[in-house]
Amino acid sequence: MSRLRGVLIGSALGLLAAGCASFPEQPGPAGWSAAQQLTPQAGPVPELPGELPKGPAQGQQPGGQPPTPVPPPQGCTDFNPTVIATCLDPVSGVALTDVNQTTGAVTALATERATGRLLKVTKDVPPVEVAKFEVDASGDGGLSGLTLSPTYPEDQLVYVYLTTATDNRVMRIAPGDVPKPVLTGIPKGPSGNRGVLAYDRTGALLVATGDAGNPALAADPNSPAGKVLRIDGAGQPARGNPTAGSRVLASGLKSPGGLCVSGDGTKTWVTDVGASADLLYRVEAGKALGDPAWSWPDRPGVGGCASFTDMVMVAAGGNTPGLLNLPMNPDGSFTGKPEVTGNGEDGFGRLGPLVMLDDTATLVGTVNKKPGGTPVSSDDRVAILVRPTGGPGGRD
Repeated sequence: MSRLRGVLIGSALGLLAAGCASFPEQPGPAGWSAAQQLTPQAGPVPELPGELPKGPAQGQQPGGQPPTPVPPPQGCTDFNPTVIATCLDPVSGVALTDVNQTTGAVTALATERATGRLLKVTKDVPPVEVAKFEVDASGDGGLSGLTLSPTYPEDQLVYVYLTTATDNRVMRIAPGDVPKPVLTGIPKGPSGNRGVLAYDRTGALLVATGDAGNPALAADPNSPAGKVLRIDGAGQPARGNPTAGSRVLASGLKSPGGLCVSGDGTKTWVTDVGASADLLYRVEAGKALGDPAWSWPDRPGVGGCASFTDMVMVAAGGNTPGLLNLPMNPDGSFTGKPEVTGNGEDGFGRLGPLVMLDDTATLVGTVNKKPGGTPVSSDDRVAILVRPTGGPGGRD
C-alpha cells in the first residue's frame, strides 16, 4: 500500500501543480475501475502549491508571481483544482484509489453518513454509486468509517463501518459481489455509534468503536464497544494482539471520529468526544486510553487525523472549523499548542474525514451541510490538501 500511496500522491500533486486539464470518466463494473499497474514517473519533484489547505491557487506561482484567486463555486462546479467531488451529503469517509497517469484524473471513494452511500468520485464526473447500505443514522450513527485493503491494487477490497437497525458492524465490499459482514454485534445505543477504520503496518485492520452510550461497556474487556479493535480480514483477533484470542488493542472510547497510523507505523492516534472536551489519544497496545495526548475544552468537533513526521493534524467540523495542527517531536511528544489553519474564507470550512496520503498531503471530506454549518453551493466536497510548508503553521 505504501508503494501505491507514493505513486498516487506523486501523480496527484503533479496534477495539482499543473492545473488540472481533463478528467474523463473511467468505466468499470458497478462503478469500479480495474486495478492498474502504476509505475512511478521519473523526473524532478513537482513545484507544490503553497499555503494549503487554503487551496493551491493561494500560493506563489512559478517565478514569484502573485497568487491567482480561485473563483467562487457556481452550483456544483468548483474551480479549486484540489476539489475532486462536489454536491455530496456530509462526507464521513474518504480514500484515494487511482490516478490515471495518462489523463491525470484523480479517483477516490467517499461515504455519506446519513444516506449510507459508498461513491466513486472523479473530478467533473457525476459520482457513481458503488454500494448503498440501509443504515440507522440517528444520533451519531450511520455509515461512518471507510478504509482500503492494504493490498487494494490486487484485491480492490474496501471496508466500511456502519450502524444497522440492530448493531454496529464492519462490512467488506468486493467488485461484482454483495457486501459481506466481517464483524457484527458491536453494541448499538442512543449515542456512541460512530466508528472509524485504519490499517496498521502489519496489515491488521484497526476498528475504533463507540461505547453505545454506556461507558461501562468501554471498560468491559469482553465487550467490543468503546475499543480500538485489531482484527484480520475475517474479523478474528489479529496475530500479536495483547491478549491472545481477544480483538481488543485498547479501551476507553466514547464516540471516535478519527483513527490514524504514522507512515513508519510507530504511532497510532484516535480522536474522541469526551464528557467535557474533545480528545486526541495515543493508542498503546494493551493499555486503557487514560490521559489524552491533547484535549480541547472548547469542542472544535474533532474528526479525522493524520500523523506526519513532525506533526499530528486533526480535522475539525464544529465550533472551530478547519485543521488543528499539533507540532510533534519524533517520539510523539508535542512541542507546542495546536495552530488552526484553513478556517478562513479561502478554506473548506467544517472537515470530517482526513486521510494522510504521504508526508505532504491529505485527502479530506467536508461536513458543511451538518446543522449549524454554512455550506457553499458546491458542498459537501472531497479534496486533496497539501500540508502547510515551513512547519505546522505554514510559515517559513
